[in-house]
Amino acid sequence: MIDIPKKGKKFILARHFEGSPTHDNFKLVEFDIPDLQEGEILVEALFLSVDPYMRPYSARLLQEGTSTMVGSQVAKVIATKNGEYPLGTRLVGYWGWCTHSVVNPKNIATGMIGSFTHFPDIGNLSPSLGLGAIGMPGNTAYFGFLEICQPKEGDVVVVTGAAGAVGSLVGQIAKIKGCHVIGFAGSDDKVKWLVDEVGFDKAYNYKTADWDKCLKEAAPNGVDCYFDNVGGPLSTIIRNNMKDFGRISVCGSISTYNDKTPTMAPACEAAFVFKQLKMEGFLVSRWKSRWMEGLSQMTKWIQEGKIKVRETYTEGFEKMPQAFIDMLNGVNVGKAIIKV
Repeated sequence: MIDIPKKGKKFILARHFEGSPTHDNFKLVEFDIPDLQEGEILVEALFLSVDPYMRPYSARLLQEGTSTMVGSQVAKVIATKNGEYPLGTRLVGYWGWCTHSVVNPKNIATGMIGSFTHFPDIGNLSPSLGLGAIGMPGNTAYFGFLEICQPKEGDVVVVTGAAGAVGSLVGQIAKIKGCHVIGFAGSDDKVKWLVDEVGFDKAYNYKTADWDKCLKEAAPNGVDCYFDNVGGPLSTIIRNNMKDFGRISVCGSISTYNDKTPTMAPACEAAFVFKQLKMEGFLVSRWKSRWMEGLSQMTKWIQEGKIKVRETYTEGFEKMPQAFIDMLNGVNVGKAIIKV
């Protein structure tokens, strides 16, 4: 018999971010869990995610002082009045930073907030992967790299944010496709992990390396594909080292998310014109109709040992703000996960 809680906890956005997030941006509150109505289910979070997109999305989607902080979680059904969702059913949902949610599956949100999917069959793999390599970050890497960069065997691929949840997967997908992979990450330990364990051909600490020199050594004939997670001046240098007809997939710009004033970078038009480059940004929701295709392929590659996954765990729901701050500061390796 499952003990149904009467109260849940959630973090609301106490005030919008100005510069780097602090604990003052969040407020932990308790709320009453309402009785279920016919057709509804009650889900309880097992694992929650913190991701870079939460920083810019909060300004666009959330109301200061009232909105639950945006985010996803792996949850299980602990009470149900819906025969299609029996007890124990696992779901991946965008219910934000909260421990419990009452959901009516008939009222599935069309946007990101409030939407959910059934948890895929991943065998004996950890359910936390539903927030990482077999979830949104996995599909971001799979579709964002393969569909936009269109890699070919022998291509030289550069990945920034290479030790993160998405970047580490992009590099491994590129290796599966027969590419030569170069990564930039934020510490010597991450660089060592990328080369020794993940299988990158070259990796560099962007904080200490001479970017242009590294690229000319690692890719003397130029770069074919660039998967951009960070933006900023590093991206300018990489674009200048690309081959003619190079392809650039823009996933994010984490180097600028905490800026109080816009980052100034050199004009990029000359490189685009004379190298005839193609750059395209994307939201992974573009491939919503093919969602399970990506998750199935990522699951298969992990089970075959072709993709290695690393997660950085934080224990305890109350520590979500610190996990978020740490993630934006590059403390995590691989996917940042909160275990409730």
